[in-house]
Amino acid sequence: MSLRATKARVISLLTGNDPLPEVLGALAALPRSQVLKALFAALCHHDQHLRWRAVSAMGPVVAALADQDLEAARVVMRRFMWSLNDESGGIGWGAPEAMAECLVHHEQLAEEYSHILVSFMREDGFYLEYPPLQQGLMWGLGRLAEVRPQLLRSKNALLYLPPYLDSPDPVVRRRAAHALELLKAAASPVSPAFTGNAKIVDKKS
Repeated sequence: MSLRATKARVISLLTGNDPLPEVLGALAALPRSQVLKALFAALCHHDQHLRWRAVSAMGPVVAALADQDLEAARVVMRRFMWSLNDESGGIGWGAPEAMAECLVHHEQLAEEYSHILVSFMREDGFYLEYPPLQQGLMWGLGRLAEVRPQLLRSKNALLYLPPYLDSPDPVVRRRAAHALELLKAAASPVSPAFTGNAKIVDKKS
C-alpha cells in the first residue's frame, strides 16, 4: 500500500466512531512506519476529534513498536521532543499529549522519558512557554498521573506543578489542578490502586 493510501485509510479510521480497540486492530494491519507518519500528521489536523483519536492511537502503536524495536520507539520519542524545540520551525501540536500517551502504554519508555515530560514544566529545562502547548502538557501529566503517579513523583513533578495553578489560562489551571490532585492522592495510604487501564478524560476541557 502506498503512503498516500495508508494516510487516507488512517484518517478514515480516526474520523469514524468505531471503538479504539477496533481502530487499533485495523491500524495493526497497515505498514507501521506509514501509520506513524499518518498519526503525526493527524496531530496537527484542524479537526479536534481526529487529533484526539490520533493521540489515543499513538500510545498503543508506539508501545507495540517498542516491544519489537525499542530504539525505533526512542526515535519517535525524540521526534516529539524535536517538534517542541524552537529550532524545529514547528509548534509541536499534540506532541506533549501523544508523548504522555506513549509513556502510559510502555513502562520502559516511561522510565526513560518521564523526566523529559516533567522538564517541559521547568524554566531551567525544556520549558514550554506557549499556553496552548502548556494545556497539552498539563493534560499529559494528568494522564500519566492516572497510571504512573509514583514515577512522576520521583521526577519531582509535585515541585513544578503548583505555579501552573496561577496560570492566566483557565484550561492550564484546571488541568494542572487535576494532575496535582492525582499525584497527591497517590501518596495517601487510603487512595485507590492505580492500574494501567485508566480512561482518557477531560480532552476538551
